Amino acid sequence: MGGSPVESPLHRAPDGLKLIETAHWDGAACRFLDRHLARLADGARRLGWHLPVLRGAFAGPAGRAARLRLLIGADGVASVETASLPAPVARWHVGLSGERLRSDDPWLRIKSTHRPAYDAARRALPGGLDEVLLLNERGEVCDGSITTLFFDRGAGMRTPPLASGVLPGVLRSEMIARGVREEVLVPHDLPLVRLWLGNALRGMGEAVFVPR
Repeated sequence: MGGSPVESPLHRAPDGLKLIETAHWDGAACRFLDRHLARLADGARRLGWHLPVLRGAFAGPAGRAARLRLLIGADGVASVETASLPAPVARWHVGLSGERLRSDDPWLRIKSTHRPAYDAARRALPGGLDEVLLLNERGEVCDGSITTLFFDRGAGMRTPPLASGVLPGVLRSEMIARGVREEVLVPHDLPLVRLWLGNALRGMGEAVFVPR
């Protein structure tokens, strides 16, 4: 799976498909801008799209922090939605989703509007939980519906590997650059490890696993 659209189902993109980036605007600049741009470029390459460089599109209101949501289609037309930042979560309460991912699904290599398992997991979020984690076909823990998972067994922070079938999160790539390593996690481990959840918009926060 080398990423070329002729080697995967990605060239049969759903009608209206768009690449998506959700970013944190601090009032003057976009946090992790270069990583957002790199992920967009990689997604476009995998889809066989030829897109313009969009550095100037990641801009929000001067002097006010905001959530930026950029969408761009195969035609290269981009739209940017601006909204208030989400309320911070002091401590994430997280459970397991009944939705499953396929570790070999090429759609998990790009961030796009085609995310059926994540959207279904988010819609079915049980009361009392802030997030749910999705497993793959081997029973390995992958992503949250809107977050990347990080954990520590006592030997340093880890995150599930891309090979398990996780999205290439912007915060994830930043943390790996800072020394976080990949490691497989299974549900049995969840009550036994220290947990964090996060994304580029919200940053990272501690989490507690809530068994159901």
